[in-house]
Amino acid sequence: MQNAILRKSHLNDFISKLAAMEKVMAPVAKGPKHFAFEEVKSAKEISLRYIPTILPPKKYFMPQHETLLEYDTREGQKMRAVAEVEKIVLFGVHTCDLAGIQCLNIVFSDRPKDLNYLIRKNKIAIIGIECNEYCDEHASCALMGNHIPKGGYDLFFTDLGDYFFIHVNTQLGEELLDKTGVYEKATIEHMNALEDLRNKKKEIFKNEVDVDKNTIPELFKKGFDSPIWDELGERCISCGNCTNVCPTCYCFDVYDDPDLGAKTGKRIRSLRKDRKRHRFNRKFRYPVERYGKFFCTGCGRCTRVCMAKINLKDTIKSLAKEYK
Repeated sequence: MQNAILRKSHLNDFISKLAAMEKVMAPVAKGPKHFAFEEVKSAKEISLRYIPTILPPKKYFMPQHETLLEYDTREGQKMRAVAEVEKIVLFGVHTCDLAGIQCLNIVFSDRPKDLNYLIRKNKIAIIGIECNEYCDEHASCALMGNHIPKGGYDLFFTDLGDYFFIHVNTQLGEELLDKTGVYEKATIEHMNALEDLRNKKKEIFKNEVDVDKNTIPELFKKGFDSPIWDELGERCISCGNCTNVCPTCYCFDVYDDPDLGAKTGKRIRSLRKDRKRHRFNRKFRYPVERYGKFFCTGCGRCTRVCMAKINLKDTIKSLAKEYK
């Protein structure tokens, strides 16, 4: 597959042509330092420089409510599995959110496989965009190593001044690019400019907590009964904001919703909340033991939205100080 460049003067043509073929979702400004993925028709609606959106793009892979099953007892216990899916293009996904989607892919591909998730995933095209600047003080993407792209996309855009460098990662990405027809082939000059940018980012993105990432699972294992959790538990008001905005939280409830006569009904899945210590361990310890991968992406959303001002980076620092 040939990498490409897209002149910024042609970005609107690229987006409008995509939107004419499929529904395009991209980050849109909703107020000062607030952004959300919404449907767009042109590049003018998109915020290319944004801190992580209020809700991660996980909402397109795991809707808050989805029907899994419909039944009608009037027809001999007839049941029908349901998969509510829609073809969309996600444009402008940050590397931390790409990492979050990869975590979900791992979980729902594990036994027992979640067919509804996997069917929906295959209907979503992903176009990532690189963060060239550090977003804010809440992020820990450098600690988690998610400030640079590690796959999980069909196309990936990097801003290099007057143009975007586009890494073509899949056949679907190549097809999307060909359908728009507004790109140019990348040359060695463009490749060198990309390498220069990545070298500069090594000075911009530093480990935010000064803790070796490889020691973090052991910190949480040793600190399972730490008084730190008592202090956080007293502060936490169980609002559920952190789990709602996390790109890798995947817990849900499944319940039946019969009609009043109990003749017909639906089986529905909805998300639920986890407690604080369990939630931290499910980011930094349990998935490392099971999948060899951290399930914190460093996006900083949980800290931004916490009503009790519980800071993820401060929690790691406190554990490291206690068990160094």
